[in-house]
Amino acid sequence: MKILLMVPAVAWLLLSACFFAGGEYLSKQWGYAPSVPMTLAVIGTYALGTLFWLPALLHNNHLAIMGTAWLLLATIATVTMGIVVFHEQVSTIKAVGILFSFVSLLLLSL
Repeated sequence: MKILLMVPAVAWLLLSACFFAGGEYLSKQWGYAPSVPMTLAVIGTYALGTLFWLPALLHNNHLAIMGTAWLLLATIATVTMGIVVFHEQVSTIKAVGILFSFVSLLLLSL
């Protein structure tokens, strides 16, 4: 347990969000060509993201704060991946909704 506490909470949050982003990428790929190995890869990647979330709670056991920080990171990862990697089109009204979601997550984390 002491080794887990030596790594800062933000590092655990970033690792968790990175594995979540990896899960998002793999799940999108799975949508193009579903298969059992890809299903297992998606589940495994999301599971690792969850495991990295747990040590973050050891540092700061404030679920509202840590959860909001994680949601902000996950939202940024998901939106960036959709727009940059998969070239998804976002209408003006959807862009405003995404912007409001970022603002709300930031306000909730204060």
